[in-house]
Amino acid sequence: MDLRKLKTLIDLVSESNVSELEITEAEGKVRIVKGGTGAPMAYAPMMPQAMPMAMPAASAAAAPAAAGSEPAATPAAPAGHVVKSPMVGTFYRAASPGAKPFVEVGTAVKEGDTICIIEAMKILNEIEADKTGTVAQLLIEDGEAVEFGQPLFVIE
Repeated sequence: MDLRKLKTLIDLVSESNVSELEITEAEGKVRIVKGGTGAPMAYAPMMPQAMPMAMPAASAAAAPAAAGSEPAATPAAPAGHVVKSPMVGTFYRAASPGAKPFVEVGTAVKEGDTICIIEAMKILNEIEADKTGTVAQLLIEDGEAVEFGQPLFVIE
């Protein structure tokens, strides 16, 4: 299992009410236990694997929640420039929990302006607009896990 998938599983456990997750595959076993401080600890004796089975299981668990939002989010391809996630991590709209979001729908942005933060491996990475324009759509909610290349914003 590669590190990105392991990080995604750790994030899913830390953000849910699940205290322990164990996945056994032909090539290895992964066990994630949420520690007493709320931070998950991972034990993963790993060997090279061909196709891990963990992600379909995690995707299947998230599918019912996503199924309700997909029809509203995908009636047509977004018009405008789509800003995509440059990494796997957790998406945040503001610098801190009580702070004002970097951008809202209708906010004018210039190329290089910070538009969000993605936390990866306990490092906060500022994501900048790669085009000048106006934020037309927010495609993800605050605190959600994001994948590499996942659409975040639409700028017109």
